[in-house]
Amino acid sequence: MPDLHLVPRPAITEQQIRELTAQSAVAIVQVTDYALATVMVRRNQSADLARRVREAFGMELPFVPRRMAAGAMAFAWSGPGHWLAMTTQSDGAAFTATLRSLFEGAASVSDQSDGRLVIRVGGPGARAALARGVPIDLHPRAFMPGDTALTLAAHIPIHIWQVDALPTYELAVPRGMAASFLDWLGPAAAVPQ
Repeated sequence: MPDLHLVPRPAITEQQIRELTAQSAVAIVQVTDYALATVMVRRNQSADLARRVREAFGMELPFVPRRMAAGAMAFAWSGPGHWLAMTTQSDGAAFTATLRSLFEGAASVSDQSDGRLVIRVGGPGARAALARGVPIDLHPRAFMPGDTALTLAAHIPIHIWQVDALPTYELAVPRGMAASFLDWLGPAAAVPQ
């Protein structure tokens, strides 16, 4: 009798990333160590949530399109009253449980670790490559380290933030669309022959 068990397949493989990076002007890395959670403030609880974030993590909660980080913890603004929380110090389930406990009554928390994949794109050609399919202004005067945006990349919804001035960007991509995103990014980042 055939074995009909489903076997999880990675959204993208290290081999795919190596091949793309070898043929491009950018460094592409799959960031697999983030635990991700959506945090949505409850009605009239913004000040209380900001206080709890400050007390628990020693950082200010961004109320504008910014990503704030302290140590291994970060919050990226995702819209009014909405953030993508991330850490490298926990797995998704434990991270979500911790945030739910900390923010009880002030915010709703939902695990996003299995739903999104974070891809890091960096190097001198990163800005030009992403500009070929991202309809926001990535010029250094308009989009700087710490800035974040919800946008599209070649019709794929992404959450992008700039990590440093090199520039290096991180993009949270729906896991099921990660391979399609890389199919677009490869030619966009290709070194001219």
